[in-house]
Amino acid sequence: MFPESGVWPDDDKPHEACGVFGIVAPGEDVARISYFALYALQHRGQESAGIATLDGQQMRVHHGMGLVAQAFDEASLSRLGGTMAIGHTRYSTAGSNRQINAGPMVTESDLGPIAVAHNGNLTNVVELRAQMEAVGESFATSTDSEVLARYIARSPGITLVERIRHAMHEMVGAFSLAVLHDGSIYGVRDPFGVRPLCLGWIHDHPVLASETCALMTIGANFEREIEAGEIVEMTETGIVSHGTTAADHQALCLFEMIYFARPDSQIHGLRLHQARQDMGRELAREHPVDGDVVVGLPDSAIPAAIGYAQESGIPYAEALIKNRYIGRTFIQPDQRLRESGVSLKFNVLPEVVQGKRVILIDDTIVRGTTSKPIVNLIRDAGASEVHMRVHAPPIKWPCYLGVDLARREELIAARMSVPEVGREIGADSIAYLSLDGLFRAIGERRTDFCTGCLTGSYPVPAFTSLDKLALERRAG
Repeated sequence: MFPESGVWPDDDKPHEACGVFGIVAPGEDVARISYFALYALQHRGQESAGIATLDGQQMRVHHGMGLVAQAFDEASLSRLGGTMAIGHTRYSTAGSNRQINAGPMVTESDLGPIAVAHNGNLTNVVELRAQMEAVGESFATSTDSEVLARYIARSPGITLVERIRHAMHEMVGAFSLAVLHDGSIYGVRDPFGVRPLCLGWIHDHPVLASETCALMTIGANFEREIEAGEIVEMTETGIVSHGTTAADHQALCLFEMIYFARPDSQIHGLRLHQARQDMGRELAREHPVDGDVVVGLPDSAIPAAIGYAQESGIPYAEALIKNRYIGRTFIQPDQRLRESGVSLKFNVLPEVVQGKRVILIDDTIVRGTTSKPIVNLIRDAGASEVHMRVHAPPIKWPCYLGVDLARREELIAARMSVPEVGREIGADSIAYLSLDGLFRAIGERRTDFCTGCLTGSYPVPAFTSLDKLALERRAG
């Protein structure tokens, strides 16, 4: 019923790469504001966090491992004086989880120091690094963020905007950036707009963030999303756009809508809590099933479960209680605890499911390693039937653009048919929302999104040899 370790796997969900933030606010405690904004972006990366500040010509940086609350304390924040700051939360998709790989990345240039916070992945990073090493460049880390920062710093151009624009044409992949340099913060999105980035204002000071939820947390007002291929410059006098160099079509990661972005965030004018409810409604229309209660897997599938219940007329109930303080643990339960069915992550309310036909809503199934224990947990609590419904299409391909999914051979939907997946996880039935149904639910055009992990069709060349440790092996 449970994994041998007795610990619920953390690897059966997609993992985002990073969250970025930037603020220009003379007279304000920019480091502390950045700290709370990063708190709101914690879901986008939990391995390390960092803030870089600038006061005149002096740049200060602090990095720390773990969650934002672990990476900073009062002493470290007090040392980060300045009039502007950028911040970064990281999940490693290129380069291992080590402090040297934590962002923001700082590099020197003939224009002065440059700090870069990066969300995304470069698919041609090995080639770019090889080009730079061939002309004598050396690297301290094994992350594509350092390659990106150094490539911008050494690109041709009189101004940093010219260098960023040149680098944008050479870098292939996903990159939303906050770049700190010489009295300005630059917000940059790759030509496809794979990762989100937005602008706002707090007390007449400009801010940028990966998601609008970070703006709400610090009391900032949302202005607009930065466009695909756009460079914006934030200074003490306001915000200036340096124009866009967009691709022929946009390719925002579809999983921002399904799973990554917080439900209180807004993308393309859609509040994601509502969008996910609409996915649940469409799922109920596409795949109805006789049941007594609709249950959502906490926390990410709750909005879709509510939508499914509303559309189907079947009551929604909270049946799975999540321990929200559990993280990865290396303390293993002993055999007696494993045999007694210890669960560190979820408990079931037996009164909700006992003797009932349960419709379990989840947002994704990656490897299937979490789904089977949860189905068994609900069944052991007395459910007469467990029907799995997923408000996203099957994930059949890896991601090369900033999401840590799995190798293709590890993806359960790439190895099995839908009925086989259902049998593997022990569900009485299983169904996924179709891709067409997903776009009906959000009311968006399919051509504006990247669907690579669902269809195998990517907006940029996919380098199948690239994985998160490719640069590390090269350095070694």
